[in-house]
Amino acid sequence: MPGQVLVTGGASGLGAAVVHAVHELGGRPLVLDKAAPTSDEVADFESVDLSDTRAAENAVRAIADRNGGLRAVVTAAGTDACGRLDEVSATDWERVVMVNLLGTAAVVRAALPYLDGGRVVTIASTLGIKAVSDATAYCASKFGVVGFTRALAAETAGRVGVTLVIPGGMRTHFFDDRAEQYRPADDSRLNPPEHVADAILFALRQPPGCEVRELVVAHSEEGSWP
Repeated sequence: MPGQVLVTGGASGLGAAVVHAVHELGGRPLVLDKAAPTSDEVADFESVDLSDTRAAENAVRAIADRNGGLRAVVTAAGTDACGRLDEVSATDWERVVMVNLLGTAAVVRAALPYLDGGRVVTIASTLGIKAVSDATAYCASKFGVVGFTRALAAETAGRVGVTLVIPGGMRTHFFDDRAEQYRPADDSRLNPPEHVADAILFALRQPPGCEVRELVVAHSEEGSWP
């Protein structure tokens, strides 16, 4: 499904891999991110902090209107704040939920009027179906994305295609600023983001009436699945 594909977090990591995959198929990648993309594959960019949900909605409408609408949305932006519940500041904890869950919902809410016959792909995590210690904010946000996406699929059935992607850990800069104890011990057991992007594009390219409802994509030896 080429055309205008809005990618949140498209300046880096999984989002940048999705931008590249869309571009390779002749699509028009549109990016929402705090940082400006460095890739010349991005057709248009709107700077926004997704923790500000009203600003996120306005950014979606601005970039969609400038580019003649949208064919799909991929919500790849995400953040984390590791640590025990009583050790992570309330501000940092709440920001994770605001970006990962409320930001996702705000972007999709604003995009829906443009998406009749289009598609939404949300990005959860294996920690959206498996809870672990020292990740209450991240698990809460990603469990929320799972529930939000399943309800959205029921709500928009027959009008908008909805896919939930549940990736395991990926070899990106996501873990760079973590304390050593929260970094993967062996990043060879993480997927390159390009593999997950390929799965996302598979979902986007399904024919009308055919939906890939949920996909788990993880390295075969990564411990967060099953």
